[in-house]
Amino acid sequence: MPFLHSVLGYDIFASSEVVPEFTAAKATKKDEKSEKVDYAILKEGAVQILIECKCFGEKLTLKHTAQLFRYFSVTNARIAILTNGHEYQ
Repeated sequence: MPFLHSVLGYDIFASSEVVPEFTAAKATKKDEKSEKVDYAILKEGAVQILIECKCFGEKLTLKHTAQLFRYFSVTNARIAILTNGHEYQ
């Protein structure tokens, strides 16, 4: 949250800019099960950036990347970020 606010300049308390636990539907399942990405950054109501956060220092793996890709592929986001608070991909 401090990174989003202090570094990137987003108002973390404005739900029109930063949405925690953003719901992204999985298009690959028949039941349209919903999954949640940790944060979505919006501009004029449209998703621009998805951020998936893992525990500080946790090794970022292909499994985490695939999880974020599932969210990314069913939204109009242009950027996806995977982080453990130390490393950003």
